[in-house]
Amino acid sequence: MKSFWKPQTWLLCVSLLLLSVDSGAETLVIGRVADDPTKYNKVLKPLLDYVVSQTKDVGVTEGSVAMTKTIEETVQLLKARKVDWVTAGITSALIYQEKTGAEILLRTWRDGAPVYQTVFFTRQDSAIRSLKDLKGKRIALQDPHSTSAYFIPVGILRASGLRLTRLSAPEQKFPRDEIGYVFAGNELNISTWVHRGLAEVGAYNDQNWQHPQTNPEIIKKDLRIFYQHKPLPRMVEVFRKELDPGIKRRIKEVLLHADEDPAAQDALKSYSNTTKFDEFKGEAQEGLEEARRMMKFMPNELK
Repeated sequence: MKSFWKPQTWLLCVSLLLLSVDSGAETLVIGRVADDPTKYNKVLKPLLDYVVSQTKDVGVTEGSVAMTKTIEETVQLLKARKVDWVTAGITSALIYQEKTGAEILLRTWRDGAPVYQTVFFTRQDSAIRSLKDLKGKRIALQDPHSTSAYFIPVGILRASGLRLTRLSAPEQKFPRDEIGYVFAGNELNISTWVHRGLAEVGAYNDQNWQHPQTNPEIIKKDLRIFYQHKPLPRMVEVFRKELDPGIKRRIKEVLLHADEDPAAQDALKSYSNTTKFDEFKGEAQEGLEEARRMMKFMPNELK
């Protein structure tokens, strides 16, 4: 199978050459895929430091951050036991699980919400009423890395039996029995492009739909949602397969109770405004299984 991943490696790692925890060292390494390593080092480090402070009883005394630019680079670090813990979107997490055996341990609540739903929207005056009406239409998506505004929408359309072709610009022509998708770069652009008619349809998550920064009221009043998918976990915490079970259990316990600890509040806020963590039970497990079902329809980048 042809690989999507770029051959070059781009890493920013703090003390990456230290031995992993289960080989006798006491450093817990957390990682994330991101284009801006400086930003996410500041995002991840406070919670990592808090977890380290709470896990000294199981031998963890230091924390380190590893940033990668692609999912594949993170896969390689997990396989090499150079990353112990990864915070990720659900599609990335499922790839880590499939390729390395990593465990999707906890669901992460961001801004008070544990899930989000991909929504498809169009103009109020559009004749589009369902996904089947999208043949011959253009859909604006975010970028090739977005879960709710690329991977999930494409998976939804493919699961509905629809064919898609990527466009380099909104005005590019494409087969009328397919859907042309074009990257708008960010959620505000998606809303704006649909509003202005550069694309007949847009897709992102329901929280983007409600947020005035990504869907201002002056635009939103002229738009309507015509399809909303099932809730999926917004973000999750993933741990490598070989991490010492005792350490893994202790980290899980610490994270599950972090929202109750006053000493953890600043670290949680720094961690992309995380409210709390919970386990995959009931509707959380259902969301995980729905995401797993959708994976076979995702773009080739996730194969």
